[in-house]
Amino acid sequence: MNGSAVAVACTLIVFYLKHYQRKPHRQTGISRMNNKPIKIKRRDFLRDGLRTISTLFIGGIVALTTTRLRAKNTVWQLDPNKCVQCERCSTECVLTLSAVKCVHAFDVCGYCKLCGGYHRPGSKKQDTAAENQLCPTGAIKRTYVENPYYEYTITEEKCTGCGKCVKGCSSFGNGSLFLQVRHDRCLNCNECSIAKGCPSEAYQRVPVDKPYILKGKQGQA
Repeated sequence: MNGSAVAVACTLIVFYLKHYQRKPHRQTGISRMNNKPIKIKRRDFLRDGLRTISTLFIGGIVALTTTRLRAKNTVWQLDPNKCVQCERCSTECVLTLSAVKCVHAFDVCGYCKLCGGYHRPGSKKQDTAAENQLCPTGAIKRTYVENPYYEYTITEEKCTGCGKCVKGCSSFGNGSLFLQVRHDRCLNCNECSIAKGCPSEAYQRVPVDKPYILKGKQGQA
């Protein structure tokens, strides 16, 4: 028996107890207060039971339709102002490689030679050596601009959404790196598994025509 059948059965039992044990029967006029057997017509019980089932069924259809319309008109997104970089975005997504990716607001970036989002804390050298990089998958590319400025871009195919770079950039930089759900990958589940496990409740549904919560000039557009 599936969950729906169990729910219907339980509802019928509760309905029976409430309707026939506490109120006088309208056919016989005999109540429990008389300490006499209560006579229940099967036809009345089935009729009232079917009425209850119909109400539950219609209510379920309305709820399901509402949920589907909501999912169609909105998408899941991460509010970078509430994000605490807990790393669950990289592990809780139903996809093997999370749909959450790091995004860079270039107009906020300081183009630092020593980048808190790129270099490990305490790095002896400010270069591109793997042992000095904070990103575990090497998803951030560092490009020299002019002394002393460097540009940092995200290779999303390598990004797991762990947020280590975001945390570093927020702690030792301008906070130009932040996480967002990429909708070319996201399945837009009715109940997002990442949102369910997010400790800061940073996930919310946003209109499908404005699917991103961005920083800097991107967010003002």
